[in-house]
Parts: sequence; structure tokens; C-alpha cells
Amino acid sequence: MNVIISNRYSEMLTNLNIDIIKNVRGEYEPEIIIANFENFFFNKMILDITAVTGYKNITNIQKLASGLDMNKVILLLDDSPEVNSPSYLSGLVSMGIYNFTRNIDSIEYLINNPNTYKDVAHLHIIGDNGSSSQPNLNINISAGSVNSNFFNESINRVSMGSRVIAIKNVTEHAGATTLIYMLKKQLERNYKVLAIEVDKNDFVYFNDSDLRTCNTGELDSIIKNPNSNYDVILVDINESPKIASIKEVIHLIEPSTIKLNKLIRKDRAVLTKMKNYKIVLNKSLLSSKDVSEFEYESRCSIFESIPPLDDKKEQNPILNNLLNKLGFNKQEPVGGVKKPVGKLFGIVKDE
Repeated sequence: MNVIISNRYSEMLTNLNIDIIKNVRGEYEPEIIIANFENFFFNKMILDITAVTGYKNITNIQKLASGLDMNKVILLLDDSPEVNSPSYLSGLVSMGIYNFTRNIDSIEYLINNPNTYKDVAHLHIIGDNGSSSQPNLNINISAGSVNSNFFNESINRVSMGSRVIAIKNVTEHAGATTLIYMLKKQLERNYKVLAIEVDKNDFVYFNDSDLRTCNTGELDSIIKNPNSNYDVILVDINESPKIASIKEVIHLIEPSTIKLNKLIRKDRAVLTKMKNYKIVLNKSLLSSKDVSEFEYESRCSIFESIPPLDDKKEQNPILNNLLNKLGFNKQEPVGGVKKPVGKLFGIVKDE
């Protein structure tokens, strides 16, 4: 049985498919957390870092490490620059905290496949004297066996340089493969881009040497290649379980009536479960009003809506709107295009 201590991300954590013995919400001093759980039996503690008072000061996390078995803690990081800085992440490793992520989807994986030191050693900053450059963290590190299955892209980017983004179809044939091809062409004027297709071979039809196919077992070695000089790696993830080990995932929905109703008939709560995902409507003819209605009915936030595009064009500037939102600032956004007005009413209603 597992424990959840949450604050800012409490609603996201309630969707985890794990056994819970205790679920605590709020913000607490490290000493309070220790007092309540140092003698409490649990399998794993999923700790929302924002539930720790003063968490941006790593000494407060150090207090936790001195009172709890951090091998049993999975730390969910926020997106603050302080927490994601190289020195902070190195400090976590110095304290023996190896299981941390910004990806909710990775938590269930880490429960059954915990990291060891070798999985996070690349984040550990070693000074000239052989000790961590993070001050006041005099905690021994005991290296474990190799477990290379977990890969948190947002953290790995600190030392590897490549930004990894997976794209997955939610509705059937939502266009992930072709969208990746067009995004790659759009980015290549400003970035060096590699695209990978996992467990399928559709990329072969595009005749592009920087479009590669691999199986699930090969994906880590390609992404983690120390000799890689790519700025961006786009992954057509398909049904690979490796989706849980990639931080940035774009979930594609083609918002046609038949595709949406097929999706919802398989699982009526599917959109509710996705409310914290990065959702992109692809091949979308919805107006801005329709998109707003979609968000209201599904209780999801739409990251971007992309109209049908011609993949034969060398450039599709409308994609710069999505890329700019993703932080590719060299891609100049455009004003957008007018889309035909359509009605979305009733997409989640019974017939």
C-alpha cells in the first residue's frame, strides 16, 4: 500500500492507478511529515514537492532525507527553475533521492522499477575534490545495479542537450506520424532535428535520413547516445510502454464526431483522465468557439488546434504557433488561419 502527500498536484495524483493506504493534502513542514510517517508502514510515498514548506530551499528536502527512507519516496517535482536547476537536481542525488520526475505518467513505472544511482549519475555534479558541488549535503551515496529503463527527458536535458518530445495518437489515426514529419521540416531551419518511429516502419515512405525507426528496446540507446548532436528528438511513440519514461508527451485528438464517439465508447472517462495532459487537436476544422465548447464538455485544456495541412509543402508556418508554445522561440508564430465553423454539441452524450 502506498502513501500520497500532495498539494498543488493533488487532483492529478488522484488519477494514479495504485493502492493507497493514506492520502494527505496540504503544505507541511518537513518535521511534521517525518513525525507522521517515520514509523508508518508503507510501500512507497508519492510526495508532491509543493507539499513541503520551503521546498525551493533544498535544505528542507535534506531534512526529509535525514528522517525518512528516501528509497521509498517518489518525488514529483514542479516546473520551477529553482527545482529544475542542475545544482538542485545534483543535490537530490547527493541525498540518495534517485526517484524523482515531473511526469505523472512515470510514477506508476517508478513504483515497480525504481531508479538506482547509475540512472541519475549524469545529474550529479562532482567538484574537483571528488565531492558534490552542492553545499552542506554530506550524505553518502551507494550505487546500485543498472536500471536504464526510466528516462526523464526534462532532467536528462540538463546534461544531454537534446529535447525529447513524444507524440501519441489518442483517437485512431490522429496523424502523429505525418505531424512529426511536418514538425521536423518546420524546425530544421533553426534546429538540428531527429525523428524516431517506435515499433512501426511508416517513416520509410518519407525518404528522409533523419527519420529513423526502432523497436522499444532500442529507443533508450538512441535517445541517450552521448555523441548525439541533435537539439530536438521527436518520437512517434505508438503503443510503446516507453511513453512513461518521456517527460514531454503531446496527445493528439482528431475531433471528428466519429473519432470522438469511438474513443468515448471505449472509455467514457477517458477525457476526464486526460485533463492534465498536453492535448493537441489535429486535422481540426473546429472554430475557436467550438474548441471552447470542447474544453467545457471534456473538462480538458486544449494546448493547440491544428487545421488539416499539406504534408507535401516544405514549410507549414501555422505549425510555428504550436512550436512557439512549446518553447521553440526561434519559430515565429503566425496569426493563424480561419477555420470553418462547425458544431460540437453532444460529443459526449449517449445516443
